[in-house]
Parts: sequence; structure tokens; C-alpha cells
Amino acid sequence: MVKTYAILLVAIFCEVAGTMLLPVSNNFTRVLPTVCLALFYLTSFYLMTFVMDKIPIAIVYATWSGLGVFTIAILGYFFFKQTLAWQAVVGLFLIVLGVILVNSFAVKLN
Repeated sequence: MVKTYAILLVAIFCEVAGTMLLPVSNNFTRVLPTVCLALFYLTSFYLMTFVMDKIPIAIVYATWSGLGVFTIAILGYFFFKQTLAWQAVVGLFLIVLGVILVNSFAVKLN
């Protein structure tokens, strides 16, 4: 199960990397960032197919999207100087708490 979650974390990393390249691609007009973001997204989805054999799709998607949103918001603050209200920060930590709860009480397939 540790290997499955490691693959999921790599899929999340790839999704976050692809999303962080969206503004850099300048509406898909810059070729290299556009190609890289497409490869990151494709890799993310490809890796998620392996995870879905072991963990229910609802758990996989909740974890993938929840941790992705949290990470992108934090990285957007540091790399793109985007501001976050304290309410947004609380909401982000609630997302992480929700992901932890969902994974803690999920029924495993194997």
C-alpha cells in the first residue's frame, strides 16, 4: 500500500507541475512550457490508473485534487506572489484535514 500512495504522490506532483506551468505557457503560445505541462498532465493521469486498481476512485480523486489544490495555492503564493486571505488559508488546511480523514477511514480493495 505504501508503493500505491507513493505513486499517487508522484501523480499529484506531476499535476501540480503541469498546473504551475499554465501561466508560464502564456495561453499555450510558448512551446516548451506547453509541451512540458501536457507531459506532466499525461503522466499524472497515467500514474493514477495504477493507483485506482488498489484504492477506490473517490478516495484517489479526493486525495489527488485536494492535495493538488493545497499545493498549488501555496506555490502560487511563493512563485506568483498571489495573496491568500486568512480564511483561504484555514480552508486549505481543512482540505488537508479532509484528505487525511477520507484516507484514514477508506475501505481498501486489497
